Amino acid sequence: MVVQSNLSTLNHCSSIGTRKPATVLDSIPSINLKDLESKTHIMKACEEYGFFKVVNHSVPMEFIAKLEAQALEFFNLPQSEKDKAGPPDPFGYGSKRIGSNGDVGWIEYLLLNTNPQVTSLKTLTVFRETPEIFWSAVKEYIEAVKLMACEVLELIADGLKIEPRDTLSKLLKDENSDSCFRLNHYPPCPELQALSGRDLVGFGEHTDPQIISVLRSNSTSGLQICLKDGVWVSVPPDETSFFINVGDALQVMTNGRFKSVRHRVLANSHKSRVSMIYFGGPPLSEKIVPLTSLMGKQEESLYKEFTWWEYKTSAYKSRLADYRLGLFEKKNTPSASH
Repeated sequence: MVVQSNLSTLNHCSSIGTRKPATVLDSIPSINLKDLESKTHIMKACEEYGFFKVVNHSVPMEFIAKLEAQALEFFNLPQSEKDKAGPPDPFGYGSKRIGSNGDVGWIEYLLLNTNPQVTSLKTLTVFRETPEIFWSAVKEYIEAVKLMACEVLELIADGLKIEPRDTLSKLLKDENSDSCFRLNHYPPCPELQALSGRDLVGFGEHTDPQIISVLRSNSTSGLQICLKDGVWVSVPPDETSFFINVGDALQVMTNGRFKSVRHRVLANSHKSRVSMIYFGGPPLSEKIVPLTSLMGKQEESLYKEFTWWEYKTSAYKSRLADYRLGLFEKKNTPSASH
């Protein structure tokens, strides 16, 4: 993406904040997956932040390096070549526009379907337009990250004393799992940043609707999360580790005990940021309800019963910053804080 070609979008792109640096969160829970007490630490992190870092994971670093190299090769193609894989439907290549409801950001991306049972013409187009090595890098990376996501969900099940242990992870392993994978590229934007005097939004504030999201980025900063008190804090990058987000579906399944984390990405003035995110979702027909084993005798569900397809459809009709779970909360019970 060439900076000059996007100068005309300045008035339409969101900008927030000032040059004053954001608070840096130096106490992000860091979970060692080999630690025998990891389930306890994960529980605390999901309740307090809805977000944590995973270290000592099983994803080979060569998978990460290969995919990042292939992603950069794609994003460095001439714009006309990248456009052959778009516009997104929602899968495929997109630039600046995020969804179909007016959200924009300083970003270009590839959104790919990960379920071989579901045919996405745009996903197929992406791989027709790119070398076999790119397709191979995506597949091996997704397989490895999916395994890690399932391991995390099983540790969550252990911490919550959910039986059987694969109650959550089997939703990702299901052949009809509605999961997806996103490669984001945030180009540097020194000219626009200087003109506006503000931080440009790469990807606006939102929560992820799925069960769990697994994020990895390069060493460029930009990710911020919103704490319970409404304060936005910057997350120091760590290119060798992964960051886990609690999604809206997991918030509902724990009846609000875990909170889906609100997060955003600010563009960097001088360095490009590349991130890769696996979004672990259930089958479209899956009912999203609080797990029976977590409900006390007198406890009522905070949410109406709905399927993943119903929630996903509603989410796609909303703006990024909308509190999307609000439409599905029971009005006669105390709502989850937002």
